[in-house]
This record gives sequence, structure tokens and C-alpha cells, in this order.
Amino acid sequence: MTAMAPSVKPKIAVFSGPTATIQNSEPLVTSNKARHKYGLPLRTNPDGIPLRFDALRPQRLAAPVTVYIEQFSAHPLERDAAELYAPPDGYLDPAGVFHSERQGPRDIPVYEVTLRPEDGLYPLPYMACQANGQAWEDDGAMPQAPAAQCRQPFYPDASRLFEEIDRLGLSDDGLASLLSSKADYDFYRAVPSGGYTKGLPASQRTDMGEGDIAPETLGRHFFPYRPAYLRWEPPMASLARLTNVVQQALASGQYVGAIWLEGSPFVEETSYWLNLLIDTPVPFVGNASQRAHGAVSNDGDRNIIDAVDYILSRIWADADGRDSVGVVVIQDEQLFTAREVQKADARPGGYVATGGHGGIIGTMGQPGPPALTFRPVKRHTHASAVHLRRLPACVEGVRLDNGRLARVAVPIKDAQGALLATAIPKVTIVKHARYLPEDTSGDPEAEVDILSRASPRTCVRRPWPASWPRAQPHSPR
Repeated sequence: MTAMAPSVKPKIAVFSGPTATIQNSEPLVTSNKARHKYGLPLRTNPDGIPLRFDALRPQRLAAPVTVYIEQFSAHPLERDAAELYAPPDGYLDPAGVFHSERQGPRDIPVYEVTLRPEDGLYPLPYMACQANGQAWEDDGAMPQAPAAQCRQPFYPDASRLFEEIDRLGLSDDGLASLLSSKADYDFYRAVPSGGYTKGLPASQRTDMGEGDIAPETLGRHFFPYRPAYLRWEPPMASLARLTNVVQQALASGQYVGAIWLEGSPFVEETSYWLNLLIDTPVPFVGNASQRAHGAVSNDGDRNIIDAVDYILSRIWADADGRDSVGVVVIQDEQLFTAREVQKADARPGGYVATGGHGGIIGTMGQPGPPALTFRPVKRHTHASAVHLRRLPACVEGVRLDNGRLARVAVPIKDAQGALLATAIPKVTIVKHARYLPEDTSGDPEAEVDILSRASPRTCVRRPWPASWPRAQPHSPR
């Protein structure tokens, strides 16, 4: 027989952003099976009776194990069609001994299977306890525990998230491998939600990068929101960091598309930023989740699968094969343009289009393939007039120096063309309201609020090129 060449799957870049519920695991609570084993109080219902079931968490086997699965236990009506089934592998007698043939009327028909570590993750009871012997009840070792006594619920990159979706997610056809069957993935920690506080050897890295990861600091290298009292929001300089990571990755030309994962209230802003700044001809999707990964009715896993399907569908391509749509946010099977999407309500289905000029440009089918209802005409990504490659290396600004305005050069990019963290401006947005003036004197010295906002800033003076898009009245951005 002639050996077949291995198929070459398309590759997608996946970028992890901050406070991302979509990469957030529910608390790892010690199971009742472990509590019973170690003599700890059991978790109970409100009536004091022990919980009926333990939560099963995806974990790895350390060695092969043979298990016996009761026949007709996968569905209540399997037995109703028993004549359609092949015989079981054997039978367990009342003492639990396996026999290839039935020994008596009380024997249980079973399938014999060996589970192996290389199979991947299996749902299993969580057996871990704290170092002091107590059970884990939440992320922290105790209520309001300091960061050093808290476990991180966020994944450091999306590789584990994709593995769990691939292993445990089911398609409409009852199949798994919903991600790996379609594409390969590289994972980038752009501005991640979880970090390695003790560092990580290069040999254990699951993300794209070289060398060891040095010990990382909460609020500097990674940005979670759980536990709530340890929440950190990324600083403005993070916009430069994530822009450079994304642009460098997509400039390699090895990806057919990209996915950005971030917290649900903020994925809209970052997606729009990427829509303007990233110079790439490939499709780009923002994803978020209203409920944590693994929770009942979690929406994030499906959003990721839909993002992959959208990228591979090529409905975004123009006649030259380039992206004609720009960055989209895919939530709840709807395609939103990055400019118009807004989280309006904290629930699945809570995203709306703003601006009154469209914004929902298609659906993920169901039934049927992904489909666009129209194509937006606004500039984006490779066509953007302000993407990273088109930004000037330096602009002219003014600075208050000894009471006088002096012209200064304001660097925007470094010698390699990367965006400088110091170039991210601080923009104050004030909604006009009646009864705003301090008094009727018109004295500018009385406008203390404006003075306090303006004093630490450098004003940038740059003519607005005719080719750049101009803001329209009542623009949503």
C-alpha cells in the first residue's frame, strides 16, 4: 500500500486578552469522594443531606485503567431498541468479576474498555485538598484570602481551553474534536488573564514564545477579575503591547485567521482598536462569554467554534481573497462589526448594534452554513488609513514649559516599527450636561476640573490628512 501524505490543516492564531470570562474556570471544589476519603465534612444540600453528585472536572489519568461500562446506560431508551445492538463484551457477576459469558440471571452486561493517559482529559472527581488538610471551597484558601493564598481561575493561554472544548464538546452529529478536526492553532499571551507567578521553563510552554517565562506579577503581566477583590484592569500601555504582539504574529503570513479572547464588557473596544490598527488581509474575530467555561449554558465555547467556522467559511473574502469585512465579534451565532457592537446586558444574547446603521452583518447559519447579509463599507485592517504600518514614526506636539508652550517631537513607533507604550494617549470623554459651568464669570481659572485634566497632558498637533476618515456627528465611537 502507498503511504498517504499527512493532510495540512489551516492554522489560526489565538490571542488571550484580560479579564476573559471565556478563559475562566469555575472554582475547583474538593469532591465529596475526597472528603469521605480524608474524613472531611461533606458538601450538603440546604436540608443537610450530602449532595447527590460530585462535580466532574477534566483531568488526566496517570496510568491506564480498565473500566466496565453498563450496557444501555447512555440513554433511557437504548434498551427499547436492544435488538439493534451487538452483544456486550461480557458480564459482571454479583461479586464484580468479569466473565465473557453470562454466569447467572443477576449478571450485568458490560463493555470493557481501557482508558489511557494519551486519550486526553477525562471528567473525574476533584480529589485535591489544601496543604493544611482542609477542603478547597473556593478559589482562595479562605474568604478574602490574599493573592499568595489564592489559586488562579483563569487559564494562562487558550491551549487548555481549546483542548477541553475539543475533548468534551459535542457537535449536532454527536462527535467531538470540534476544533482540531478543522484547523491547527497557535496560542499567544497578548495581555493574558492568568500568569505564572513562579515562572515557567521553556520546555513547558504551551504558548508561542521563546525561552523561560520569568515570574509574573498580578496587575503587571496578567489581569484577572476573580477573586473580585484582586481584580486588575490593564493600563493604557497594554494597548501598545497587544498591538505589537498581534501585528507581529499576523505579519508572519502563516495564519488563515485570528481570534481575540477578552472579557465580555470590553471585547468591543479592543476589537475596534484592532480593526483600525492591525494591517492584515486575514479575517479576525473577537470572542467573549457571559458565563465561565464549564458552567451550565456557557456560551463562550460555542462562540469559539463559530469563530473557527467563520474563518474557514471564507464568506469574508473579496475577489482577491482578502478580508472584506474587518474585525467582527461573534456572539450567540450573530456577526457584529467591531465598530458597532456593544454589550447592552449581562446575559447571553445581550449584545446589540449601535449607531443606527446596521452592525449585525450575518449569522452562523443554524441550520445552514455561515452567511453574510451585507458587507460593511468602512475602512478596516489592511485598508485602514491608520493601521500600524501607516502611522508615522513621530508627530509634532506642544508642551507647557515654564509657563510657555514649546514644540516637541512625540515618538509613536520605535526603529523596528513597533508601537511605543508612551504613544498611547489618555483621552478624557465628557458628556455635556446643563448646569455644568462653575459660575457665570467666564474666568478660565475657575474651571478647575478642566485644568486638572489638561495639566499633565501633552497636546499633539498634527494636520488631519484628507485621506483619513473623519468622525461624523453623533458617531457611536
